[in-house]
Amino acid sequence: MTTTTATGTEGWLVRDEAPVLAGRVPPGVEYHRVYAGEKRRILRGAVAVVLLFAGLVGIAQAFLAAAAHIDAQLGRTGFTPLQHAAGALALALLVPYSMLLQRLLYGLPAGSLHSVAGRFRFAVLGRSLLAFGPPLVVLVAVVGLLVPGATFPWTRADLVALLVVGVVLTPLAAAGEEYGLRGLMLRVVGSWTRGARSGAVLGIVVTTTVFSLVHGTLDPYLLTSYLVLFSTTAYVTWRTGGLETAVVLHAVYNMTALLLATTLHADLGGELANRAQAQGSVVNLLPGAGLLVAAAVVGWTTRRSGPLRTPGADRTGQG
Repeated sequence: MTTTTATGTEGWLVRDEAPVLAGRVPPGVEYHRVYAGEKRRILRGAVAVVLLFAGLVGIAQAFLAAAAHIDAQLGRTGFTPLQHAAGALALALLVPYSMLLQRLLYGLPAGSLHSVAGRFRFAVLGRSLLAFGPPLVVLVAVVGLLVPGATFPWTRADLVALLVVGVVLTPLAAAGEEYGLRGLMLRVVGSWTRGARSGAVLGIVVTTTVFSLVHGTLDPYLLTSYLVLFSTTAYVTWRTGGLETAVVLHAVYNMTALLLATTLHADLGGELANRAQAQGSVVNLLPGAGLLVAAAVVGWTTRRSGPLRTPGADRTGQG
């Protein structure tokens, strides 16, 4: 039984997506099992993960240093829109960087990182945005309005610059995080087990835990909000067979938070610098409720097809 797409009402989120055939991509496997083979290649996967994070840190430091130099020439100090843009652009570059690592270490086409269809499925992106975007915007906005925060005397020019960054670069930065963590790293870790189901569990747990801790807070409410966000994006990547829905959820979440913070003149630099000392509340868990509903909808729409697979062969390896 070949299963690459879901059809009918049950598969409305991911239906009618013709695959791009790629000979090097193994047939009939779930998204996270594309790197799996007779050998688990744990060392190669560890190298991929190390290079992923080394690239993330290196690119970010280089961009932030360049932004700081430009700000110094302009006589500006502290956190500026240019530094925010540099950080967002560095994250966005994880998209081509992750594709490059996949190509060099696993010999697979860059397009296969988008989805099991071998391409970016814009129809899936659009349906996900329409279905999950509006309620998530409302929930994230409620958190921003109910949780007080310090303000900063931004100039009008700075506010406009932050608005542009929020609209243009923040979605790309969210996509970069998804391609790096829920794309490359999920595939790496998901290939280390003997079975597809155990690989999905391991990949979701490891990528979610690592990336949540990287955000630098152990506050129970804030950490839980990260755990829910990243486990949801990992889960929907597995079920839909690609990164489009995960990118929507992450991008809407981040962009709404940034645009609202800009509107309220929030002290963005202070929030980043003091993230380890930040204290959340139960209100911070509200967006997680919406994310869990989105995950449930994705699970329901793929309940018969199961996780989407690459074109070609029968299902195997459900251990």
